[in-house]
Amino acid sequence: MRYINQRYLLLIIFSILLMSCSPQYEQAYQFSYTFDKDQQDWTAGFADLPADYDPGSYALDSGWGELPSGLEGNAIYLSGNNNSDDLFMFIQKHITGLKPETTYQVDFSIDLASNIPAGMMGIGGSPGESVYIKAGAANVEPEIVTDSINWLRMNIDKGNQASTGEDMINLGTIANPNIDLETFTGDEYAIMNLNNQALSFHVTSDADGSIWVMIGSDSGFEGATTIYYASIETNLTEEE
Repeated sequence: MRYINQRYLLLIIFSILLMSCSPQYEQAYQFSYTFDKDQQDWTAGFADLPADYDPGSYALDSGWGELPSGLEGNAIYLSGNNNSDDLFMFIQKHITGLKPETTYQVDFSIDLASNIPAGMMGIGGSPGESVYIKAGAANVEPEIVTDSINWLRMNIDKGNQASTGEDMINLGTIANPNIDLETFTGDEYAIMNLNNQALSFHVTSDADGSIWVMIGSDSGFEGATTIYYASIETNLTEEE
């Protein structure tokens, strides 16, 4: 009987050691939005312009509807005239149900519709290469605040135009490789994809297990820009 008890005890110890050596599987979350029926609780905003801006001059607009002629499906669109030489047009969404105070690697994949080919010239910069698409996330709610010189700014660090901030990274520009410069008319839109496969981004969830995700365009082109977001995929992988 003593031999059996000793053997049983050894099995228990071995099982505990085996469990302690087993790999800890990372928790992954995938959030996909196609905007087929509505905006799916994404909200839009505009920053980096005077608080007392002229609405008629800036012509800011956002909403949900059909993609431009020639494309199928619906999208969230944002439009504005960049008179400030720094207009930031964005959408954001609150994501819940994550582990509290946990760091995640974030992978973005965005399908957007642009009508701008590469190689064009414009005031202040190219209408394609000078309009940067950024993606990011934070554990505080992104808000528009008025700074000391009466300009509308973000309370998170998005960087400025091509530069990367603590809370947002630059995925590329709206210069569309699927639009031919030689046949450009301005009426043709095409879907293009931007992602951060070559650039790592991380965010730590808040005490309630939530984050805010942001997608936006940071423009140096002093003219009108309209962008349609057809789909957004955000993958979160828990870090060890």
